[in-house]
Amino acid sequence: MTRATARFRRTASALLAVTLAAISLATGLALAPAAQADAERDRQYWLAEAGITKAWEISKGAGVKIAVIDSGVDAQHPDLKGAVTGGFDASGAGSANGQKSLGIKPEHGTLVATILAGRGHQPASSTASPSPAPAGAGPDGMVGVAPEAEILSVSTWLGSANPAGKSDQDQIPEAVRWAVDNGAKVINISLGSTTPQWPQSWDAAFLYAEQKDVVIVAAAGNRIGGNLQVGAPATIPGVLTVAGLDRKGVASVDSSSQGISIGVAAPAENLLGGLPGGGYAEWSGTSGATPIVAGVAALIRSKWPEMSAKQVINRIVSTAKDAGPAGKDPLYGFGVLNAEAALKDSVPEAAVNPLGSISDWIRVHRRGNLGTPAAVPTDEVASAVPTLPEPSVPAAEAPSGRDSAVGAAVVIGSAGLFVAIIGAAAVQLRRAARNPALVREDPDTGAFHTVDTGRHT
Repeated sequence: MTRATARFRRTASALLAVTLAAISLATGLALAPAAQADAERDRQYWLAEAGITKAWEISKGAGVKIAVIDSGVDAQHPDLKGAVTGGFDASGAGSANGQKSLGIKPEHGTLVATILAGRGHQPASSTASPSPAPAGAGPDGMVGVAPEAEILSVSTWLGSANPAGKSDQDQIPEAVRWAVDNGAKVINISLGSTTPQWPQSWDAAFLYAEQKDVVIVAAAGNRIGGNLQVGAPATIPGVLTVAGLDRKGVASVDSSSQGISIGVAAPAENLLGGLPGGGYAEWSGTSGATPIVAGVAALIRSKWPEMSAKQVINRIVSTAKDAGPAGKDPLYGFGVLNAEAALKDSVPEAAVNPLGSISDWIRVHRRGNLGTPAAVPTDEVASAVPTLPEPSVPAAEAPSGRDSAVGAAVVIGSAGLFVAIIGAAAVQLRRAARNPALVREDPDTGAFHTVDTGRHT
């Protein structure tokens, strides 16, 4: 391997490590008011609007383990006490139980976990008059979509240089395998990249999860974080990819993305989540929409323990409320999440996972060569109507001799400018290869404000 090649690979790895957390880092945090009676509970609008409170009549997620592959989960948060029953550190820089908050956004994993399986807590006074919650959940604080499910915290270090030296190419597959081997029936990945391709090193781990019948739910990404289209791992066939909605139930402009791999859409704006240390913050992004859908998957797996992963996914997408162009489309996927219908409707059995299979994709696209770079899945069909007109060819006209001299000058000048641009780009690439930091950019494009980190009891 030449020295230049080695530098290029290091640069590419640095880019992926930075952009991998773009989904999570695009979320904006805002100060949450001090707890007053049921202040936090009343702000969890998605519980009623997505049909979750009605779904609780059927299931609350008991007996299901959900792995949260993220920045670590604070199991001591008042709303998560008793919810985190295991964990692992895939980064090499955290605690063995996966509960140390890591990386450029250490609070992210706790925000996700409280939406997913928060259990609330008892108020400091007896004046609280909480909104409806499952039996056994505390009347104050965050109550998750699956409040009786168990959380496995799998910590990773993404978004900045890992002091332990492990890259995303090592951490993600190790995290997925550990989650599968330790009983997770649902895996929540509220992390992603700004590229649809994924490292070849991820293939075997996602195939392993598919073979072990585990539901993987991933975030589509946010435009405000640079994700104009869905990025990996949400592009991997078989993964249930979640897009984001604004408060009107319409595809969010900032807190969502688009792509043929999207399965379903869920609330992604004005969300509330718990912070390490016991506080709360308002945030937005598909990072928050993802645990809402993963929680519904846990409710289904709790109600029907023998139901296969592909049937769980089929039940979620087939009961979604169609939105946008008729049928599956790149903004809403199969439609808007309807948790009540997913738990109560009669759904015909599906022959295959409606979102594809990583096993089939590897067989077709790798062709037995594991060294082949991953390509974007192309075997899904998007039903959205094209928004750009078909190109037209203008009628040709005979050239004018009068303009020939001017035309030649323009061509020569354009050629010279092109050469200059290529030369400048080459210089910049050489500089980037010598110093990977030059190509890094801050993916945190959301507003970041002071947050309430005080513990509420």
